[in-house]
Amino acid sequence: MKILIVIAVSLVFFVLLEIYRELHCFKVTHYWIRLPRLSGDSGEKSILYLSDLHNHEYGRDNRKLLKAVEEAHPDLILVGGDMLVGKAGHDYRTALEFVKRLVSLCPVYYANGNHEQRMKERPARYKYSYADYRRELQDAGVIFLENESAEVSLDVESEKKTARITGLEIPLDCYTHFQKGKLEPGEIRSRIGGCEGEACQILMAHNPSYVKEYVEWGADLILCGHLHGGIVRIPGLTGLITPALEWFPKYSGDLYYEGDKVIVVSKGLGTHTINLRFLNPAEVVVLHVM
Repeated sequence: MKILIVIAVSLVFFVLLEIYRELHCFKVTHYWIRLPRLSGDSGEKSILYLSDLHNHEYGRDNRKLLKAVEEAHPDLILVGGDMLVGKAGHDYRTALEFVKRLVSLCPVYYANGNHEQRMKERPARYKYSYADYRRELQDAGVIFLENESAEVSLDVESEKKTARITGLEIPLDCYTHFQKGKLEPGEIRSRIGGCEGEACQILMAHNPSYVKEYVEWGADLILCGHLHGGIVRIPGLTGLITPALEWFPKYSGDLYYEGDKVIVVSKGLGTHTINLRFLNPAEVVVLHVM
């Protein structure tokens, strides 16, 4: 009996220690992908993807996180939203100062998550802080894509190739707990238009619960976040539960393929409300487009 108690206490201690470690550390996840309209026969381009920081800090002024970004030598940085915490009384300076520092490295494009979106759509509740946040980042050189697109030229083997980057904001009722809102087929087109042209289409769409709809829209590369990796991960399978309290999400944090479409779901960099990670380290995602 004493042995069982010792084993149980040891397991609890290990779990608590691992949770603490994962709340204070992050990893850099590398994915090598091919995008037919962007890839070359040799060489590669590096796209760094950040999501769901939620005002978390890794080292003073996020120095550890910034160092990891610098060491990745990205050609392009894409920010997938929820860098701050969209709750009354929460300050956004941590997220603001970190994102501002990214601009010195390469072009930075920012698409909102549900936290930024609700601050924007309910300005009085949040004392108009989103407008200040966005203005300061835009003044620093960050390009916001709020149901908008931008074309970026990348040199691939001495050849100019174009990527069209789109940031999608879906209705806030698509983020409610327990009952997921329905995203009508025409809703995406009404917000960002059709997926047209010869450029490689990159879609930043925060909520991966609607990957099927994003694929139908036509994006070549879909970048999501929001689910924090499923909070607790089942090794070799998926995440356990989402922040919206849905069990075993299909797309919780990994690299996925739907036909020739590439889907990347970041496990995020921070937490909020449920401050827990287990077998689910926070991550910076680096995409090597070959």
